[in-house]
Amino acid sequence: MSFRCGIIGLPNVGKSTIFNALTKAHADVANYPFTTVNFNKGIVAVPDERLGNLSRMFNPEKTTPTTIEFFDIAGLVKGAHKGEGLGNQFLSHINEVEILCHIVRCFEDSNISHVYTELDPLRDIEIINTELLLKDLETIDKRIKKCEPLVRSGDKKAKEVLVVYNKIKDSIEKGIPVRDVSLNKEDEEHLGDVGFLTEKDVLYIANVRDDELPTGGALTQTLSSYAQGHNAPVVILSGKIEEELTELSHEESKQYLESYGLKESGLAHLITASYKLLGLVTFFTVVGPEVRAWTVRGGTLAPQAAGKIHTDFERGFISCDIVSYDSLIECGSWNAAREAGHFRHEGRNYKIQDGDVCHFKFNV
Repeated sequence: MSFRCGIIGLPNVGKSTIFNALTKAHADVANYPFTTVNFNKGIVAVPDERLGNLSRMFNPEKTTPTTIEFFDIAGLVKGAHKGEGLGNQFLSHINEVEILCHIVRCFEDSNISHVYTELDPLRDIEIINTELLLKDLETIDKRIKKCEPLVRSGDKKAKEVLVVYNKIKDSIEKGIPVRDVSLNKEDEEHLGDVGFLTEKDVLYIANVRDDELPTGGALTQTLSSYAQGHNAPVVILSGKIEEELTELSHEESKQYLESYGLKESGLAHLITASYKLLGLVTFFTVVGPEVRAWTVRGGTLAPQAAGKIHTDFERGFISCDIVSYDSLIECGSWNAAREAGHFRHEGRNYKIQDGDVCHFKFNV
């Protein structure tokens, strides 16, 4: 199962270039708005050196990484919530993803036009945020309109729901995204599956010139200060460099990155940052000819984690033998880790931890 990240931003900020580098899917790239009219998506392997180390230890026939799905959502413009620039279509695509990777242009280039001429990261962010808020306001207004007749008829539950709806509306009108509205469990139950666009977590991507790597310039500093104030992570990369890296061998890429003072590509940083923002953990299995990484949300119980492998594993779950990745690497082999007492026998209430190497026992 892949988790889904939507790449958003204004036109001509580098979305499709970065998406191409991420997925090598070769989405259209051109110097004009709305190149990406269709909904491009690609599945991307999550870089994890632990998987490579386990593969070298067990020498399997097959090594399978865990993945994240990235969606390239076409550029939004002012008025998108009203349908400007095909906005309704693009905003509906955002409903399909779980977090938003908001690319902000932080580079000057006279050969690439900016939809609003002058570069201003905060203005660009505000345009996107406003469009998402206005779409959410439209959504909650429709819910309130449907709820009010029920309240007038004396429906007690509808009255409670309307209180939550109005709380959401008041916050949106003040420019507060839904993700920052304080809601208790009962409030969330009343909201159900409304699906607000601004309830999704946001990660900002500063697309910079190659000569400004690794920290970016003044525009990047402006973006970083804003993101810090909104508890959002920032990834700094150069779309141009990331695109060039896709044409190089592993060794060439390593040397190229080192020339810019980088240990890993910006895209590798983006993938792991997205993974972290989603609150995911990775566990591993070594079964027969395959070493494999799996993705689950933090706090997932062992039977549900087993169900990611096969529904029979969850249905007939008995127990799980677990050794941590660190202990396994330290001991050097499966048997040595077992003899050293590093294996744990866990039941159905065990919460899977990042780095667990699991052997599930089941009976159907």
